[in-house]
Amino acid sequence: MESDAEKGEDNGRRVARGADLEVRWVQGFTNRNVGFVNDKTICYPCGNYILFVDIETKKKTVLKCKNGHVGAFAVNGKSQVVAFSDQKLNPVIYIYAFPGLVKRSEIKGQAQLDYSLLAFSYTGPYLASYSSVPEFALSIWDWQENILLCSKSQPGVTVTSMSFNPMNWHQLCLSNENSLTVWNIERNDQEHHLKSKPVRLPAEDGSLMYNQDVFFSHPGIQDLYYGPVLPISAIAGLAGDEAETFRPKDDIQLSVHPTVHCWTATSDLYMGCEEGHFLAINVETLKASLLCYKPLRDAKERRQTQFHSLPLLSDDSLKKEEDKRRKQKPVLLAMAYHKDGLYAAGSDGIVHFYQIKGTHYQMDNCFDVSEPIINLVFSPDYNILLIETDKGSVYVYKPSQNEEVVKLLDACNDHFLSADFLTPGNKYCVSVAISGEVHVWLLEDGAFISKLCLNTQATAMVCCPSSYSVAVGTKVGHVYFIDVTKVETPRVVHRVLLSNLPVQHLQYDQSGQYLITGAAEGHIFILDARPSKLFQVLGYLVMSSEVLGLSTIYDVESELVEVMALLCPPDIRRARLEIFCLPSAITIDECIDERGMLKNRVIQKRQYELEYPLSSAVRQKDDTVYGYCKLAPFIYKYHLAKKKTWKDASVTLSEKRIPSNQFAPGFLHLSPNSQLLASVAKDGVLFIRDAVTLETVAWEHCHSYHGQGIGSLAFSLDGQFILVNGMDDGTLVCLKWNRTGEDEIKEATDYWRLILAILNNSIYNENIVLKSMEEWNIASESLLESSLETESQETLQKKPSVEVMDEDSYLNLNVLNTDEMTWLNQKVQKAIKEEIKKFADKRKELKKGIKKLRKTIQEMMYENEQVPDIERLDQQEFNLDIEEQERMQVESEQLVAKVRKEIEMENLAKCYLRDIIKKECWDSMSIKGRAIKDIIYKVKTAFNEEFDTVARQKEQEIARVKERNLRIQEIVEQLELQEEVWEPVLTDDEIPEQALTVQDSEIKVEKYLTPEQRAKAEMMAKVEMERRLAALNSARQRALYDMMSGVLEIKKEDILKIEIPPPPFVYKPDTLWNEEEKKVFKEFEKKVKELNEEREKYRKTLETELKKLQTSIQETTQTFDDTVSKLFEWKVKSEMVIYQEELKINNLLYSLLLDEELSTREAGLNHFLDKKRKEKLSTAEAVQVARAQYDAYRETYDNLSAEDKILERGFKKEFSDVPAHHIDHLFKLYKRRPRAQKIKMHLDTANPYGDQPGSARAYEEALAHLMKAIDEMDDPENMPEGLDLTVWERFCLARRTKVESEQLVKQKALTLAEMQAFLQKRMDDDEKIRMDIEKILNELNTLREEKMRFQLDLTIQFLLKQGQVELECTAELIPDYTDAILIHKSVIEELNCTIRAQGEKKIASMVESKDFSKGIFQLEWEHKKLKMLMEDLNQRARDIQKLHVSRDRQLFLNVLNYDSRITQQVSVMEQTLGVMDKLHKKKVKNCQKVFKDLEKRICLKEQANYKLGHELQEMLVSVSERRHIFEAADTQLVSEKAAKEHYQDIVQRRQLVDLAKEQAQEIAVLQAEVERLRMRTFPALFETEY
Repeated sequence: MESDAEKGEDNGRRVARGADLEVRWVQGFTNRNVGFVNDKTICYPCGNYILFVDIETKKKTVLKCKNGHVGAFAVNGKSQVVAFSDQKLNPVIYIYAFPGLVKRSEIKGQAQLDYSLLAFSYTGPYLASYSSVPEFALSIWDWQENILLCSKSQPGVTVTSMSFNPMNWHQLCLSNENSLTVWNIERNDQEHHLKSKPVRLPAEDGSLMYNQDVFFSHPGIQDLYYGPVLPISAIAGLAGDEAETFRPKDDIQLSVHPTVHCWTATSDLYMGCEEGHFLAINVETLKASLLCYKPLRDAKERRQTQFHSLPLLSDDSLKKEEDKRRKQKPVLLAMAYHKDGLYAAGSDGIVHFYQIKGTHYQMDNCFDVSEPIINLVFSPDYNILLIETDKGSVYVYKPSQNEEVVKLLDACNDHFLSADFLTPGNKYCVSVAISGEVHVWLLEDGAFISKLCLNTQATAMVCCPSSYSVAVGTKVGHVYFIDVTKVETPRVVHRVLLSNLPVQHLQYDQSGQYLITGAAEGHIFILDARPSKLFQVLGYLVMSSEVLGLSTIYDVESELVEVMALLCPPDIRRARLEIFCLPSAITIDECIDERGMLKNRVIQKRQYELEYPLSSAVRQKDDTVYGYCKLAPFIYKYHLAKKKTWKDASVTLSEKRIPSNQFAPGFLHLSPNSQLLASVAKDGVLFIRDAVTLETVAWEHCHSYHGQGIGSLAFSLDGQFILVNGMDDGTLVCLKWNRTGEDEIKEATDYWRLILAILNNSIYNENIVLKSMEEWNIASESLLESSLETESQETLQKKPSVEVMDEDSYLNLNVLNTDEMTWLNQKVQKAIKEEIKKFADKRKELKKGIKKLRKTIQEMMYENEQVPDIERLDQQEFNLDIEEQERMQVESEQLVAKVRKEIEMENLAKCYLRDIIKKECWDSMSIKGRAIKDIIYKVKTAFNEEFDTVARQKEQEIARVKERNLRIQEIVEQLELQEEVWEPVLTDDEIPEQALTVQDSEIKVEKYLTPEQRAKAEMMAKVEMERRLAALNSARQRALYDMMSGVLEIKKEDILKIEIPPPPFVYKPDTLWNEEEKKVFKEFEKKVKELNEEREKYRKTLETELKKLQTSIQETTQTFDDTVSKLFEWKVKSEMVIYQEELKINNLLYSLLLDEELSTREAGLNHFLDKKRKEKLSTAEAVQVARAQYDAYRETYDNLSAEDKILERGFKKEFSDVPAHHIDHLFKLYKRRPRAQKIKMHLDTANPYGDQPGSARAYEEALAHLMKAIDEMDDPENMPEGLDLTVWERFCLARRTKVESEQLVKQKALTLAEMQAFLQKRMDDDEKIRMDIEKILNELNTLREEKMRFQLDLTIQFLLKQGQVELECTAELIPDYTDAILIHKSVIEELNCTIRAQGEKKIASMVESKDFSKGIFQLEWEHKKLKMLMEDLNQRARDIQKLHVSRDRQLFLNVLNYDSRITQQVSVMEQTLGVMDKLHKKKVKNCQKVFKDLEKRICLKEQANYKLGHELQEMLVSVSERRHIFEAADTQLVSEKAAKEHYQDIVQRRQLVDLAKEQAQEIAVLQAEVERLRMRTFPALFETEY
């Protein structure tokens, strides 16, 4: 499987010392494509490998893809082969046979990047492949012959599932998240063609969708006013391929989203979808129907088996989650068809059994695995059902035996993070996944031993050299310590929370004394790695940048541990090495400060600057450092010099550089004895180099670039094994040295024994302590773990904050409780408490000073509130931090200046762009258009100015009215009238801001006053009350009130209030009054009368003034109303003008838009027409080619058939030398054929599909059976008696030839039928394309007509006055203006002027011609007159000459009274004429009577003729029918009778014709007679010629 590129690897990949690595075992989990390779073995891809697992023994076999990651994968259990593709440029498909793992075929297709799907056919050696971007091509292969049968590309279409129809390999089903398509493989002799048919899926709610053609217009929808109704794609401006399927977002009705499909035994499909629907699809009609659930009535309950993982929550919460999961509608993700029904499963984790009848199904639950199921697969014998979950777990179930469900593979929840060897490194190894699952494996064969779930996200893992313990770092800052002394039951014995920062690195020193933990932000924590010390946290230190890697060196003699940290500060862009030492014993008092940080004098920290940025670095004891460059694929070798100071500015240069031959970045790893250097990177290739010479020792392509390369690497302590896990491929690979040099083996073994000798005592003691430690409870802390993980990002940057409060609670730390507090925060809190305790007195003094200062400032602010506004200071004046205030002001001013500058630059750019657009578009126009919007703007501006003037006038008028209302209110009060004064106000519509102002009258509740406001109000009320009481107690005020009613001067308006007090004696009887009293009373009455007169006079004056004021207000109001009315009329006219102009704009925009839409539609139709014409060319060519092939093959078939018949006819000739009685017997044997093999129906098998008779395998079996039967018939025992053996052999050969010829003819006939069907399909396709082209042409012609009508039938806006163009409603006027043409008035006027001028000229010419003609006529008349006079005179002369004197003339000459004689003669003649007239009238009446009788007879004859005509037609019909009957019956009697009847009909018809002719002649004679009689009644004038 190696490619040519890999065969020509460079020198870096050549084995230097004969060493080689072999794959010992592979562990991994997959969540895709698990299948049966035979009845007892399953297989699945995992990284670069394909793993085969025996179901019974669980033994694994590994097949490696040597070109990297396994891509698409498929398995055929019936043929026991697997197919997979590699992921590289121009990928190749490999097919291997099991169990020998022999390569059967290697298929090289046209795919450039990758294959996404592979699928084997159920019958025949056929394989389907689907490539990914950029081809997206479906290809069908004959994998046995390595022949590509056909291929079809559909760019941009991604497929997620693909399967062959088990009943017919000519059908495939491809589906993705949005569609499902059935592909048919059509065969034409040796050619194969792919044709797709998409399935019409229902809507998301399960209802059927109506797919309307959105590209073609609908003639039934018309709009006579707005123009043609175009499709939505034309309105959207689309003219290409997207116009054919474009739909607006609101019109798109989403269909169901397929998740899984399955073929049935009737070649139909079952489909599940994300919406939870269960569908059945008819492949012939391509229609999907929704299957409805019908509950079971008397069905037996199936046994359910539930599988649960380690409980992390309480039983109640688990039950709630389980109930919630069951109530949700399941989404089917997997299906498997069985002879008893359909097995399906999905998101609920339950395997359901469906029994489907029609459109209903009954469902039963088989078992529950409590995980979403993504795959169901039956074994080839259909006895075992394989269940695969989304996490990768695999279960096995036997439906026929109803056994318990068995978990075959227990999958990991996530990819492997790291792996390491458990001390001493030759028996067990440990791995951890990102999800926190820890696995223990047997090193010899990779057998799974145990698993422990930490239920948290892991970030690092390492095994301790000094004990059987494992340290695991997490994302939230925890470090877990796991006891693996019993590998079958690992347990967590301790957990420490270092900080809220993720743990990124874990590194033990070689002695196993310290655990160096690297966290984010450059934090490094030092822990005691020994269980006897309870894994105590010793201290920490902070590096200058993020830590990229750690490397340790243990000095056995001095027992010192040197730690090297790799940094890459972003400011210098170079690698930095910081090295510090850890002594053999770290005491907290001497080595650690109060905050837990290691003291610099203890760790002896030193720093080195390297020349390049590195992604990884390792260090040897001789201060040699190997670094992997971050920017380029190179490995550098450095030698670190001893430094006296910890920080030196010099840069260390590399001694050696070699290419890594890998994709950067990568990381390096040293073997335990420091003799081998391993490098790994994202390409997934492991390189082992000699640490001295840096020459490549071995390399292995164990992972791939597609899986993000290698994640971690670990050497065993004895140097025999290497553990490598992928970053994202979920694969753990154990490599073993196959052959190495003896020196290397001895050196690695010696080092291993040396280390074990040093650590044996420690391992023994520490393991005893480790076993005695209590188990840390995972379940009790799972909720806390999840909460810490979610809050870790929020608290990442938080530091302990102190808030100053009262004396009792002076400290509030923003940290968790002590039990949840990180070790780092505990140290910080402890240090803060000690500092607070130390400086408590000083703190109290500062607090007192601050309180005093705050009180002083508050008093100053209170005093500032009491002073007047002019003396009051701003709030910011009390700010004590003047510098901060000035700084903020400067920053704000700078920000304002920056924003102002940006705005100016933006405006300048816009102005420049405006000038360019104006120059290119406006200035270049020869005729500049009129801006209609400017007219609208001017009209609006003019009206708004007038409106503002009227608004100001209204405010002035309201002010004047208010002034007058004040006087009116005073008069009304004086007159004591109950009138309400009208007060004009502006509404909220006129003053919008008034709506935001709250008046006191609008508040219905009592106003809330603060205690200070309430005290102030009470004080003011008290002062006012005291002032009033003081005024009442004044003697001066009392005297003024008693004497003059409290005023010093009486005003005129007070006259109505004056009352004259009556004399005191008024209350006595007037009889008791004295003279003085009477005199006083008279004066009183006089004063009262005068006062009343004054009152009345003043009242009338007030009333007159009131009327004047009211009249003035009314006139003012009326005048303003008139102004407003005029303004309203102006508003109406302005709106009319605005609407007219806006209508013009809209009409113009609509015309332009419609013209653009029409052009777009025409372009779209032309594009579609070109596309269809190209398709027509291809279909026509396909029809022509198919017809030519069919004709050629038909000729071949005819020739072969003729040859087969010649064989049969030439049998006797060929055996002419055989006696006659033998020839007949041999001919019977020649024509005898063995019985056809009956298809065996295996009723005991669960396979619902069976062996198809039309498959290639069935045909081969039938042919083999026939040949076997022929061999049996060729046995000499069946030879007739007396026949020579040579003749029998010749006969057998001839019969075999004949049988083979017959089989060949049958095969050719089947092929010919297929070719004929193929030709018919191509003809149907061609006819369909032709009809589509005709439809497009009709649509295009209709569109062009509509476009022409639209361009000629313009919409023009006119402003017409009423009555100017009115027409009287007459019957002749038809208001149909479809053919009308609109012409400008000036054109008509010019034409009328021209017509008038030409008319006047014509009239003048006609008058002149008339006058001239009149003279001619007059001369001709005079000439005729003279001529006639001359003729008259000549005639008279002749008459006189020829006059004959008759008796009358003699009487005239002789009789005196000639006139009376003439009169008498005239009277006699008149009497005679009267008599003749009477006789004539009588004859006329008689003739008319006869004429009427004749007309009646004519009418009767016509009716009779009409009736006879109908009878004649019926007779002709009956004759025709009888003729047909006669022809059908063919009897002589019927023919004679029909001939006789026909003769009678002819005679009768002839008589009728003769009668009609006679009657016609009579009518003609009568008409002539009538005409003659009519002519006799009128005189005739004849011209007499002389």
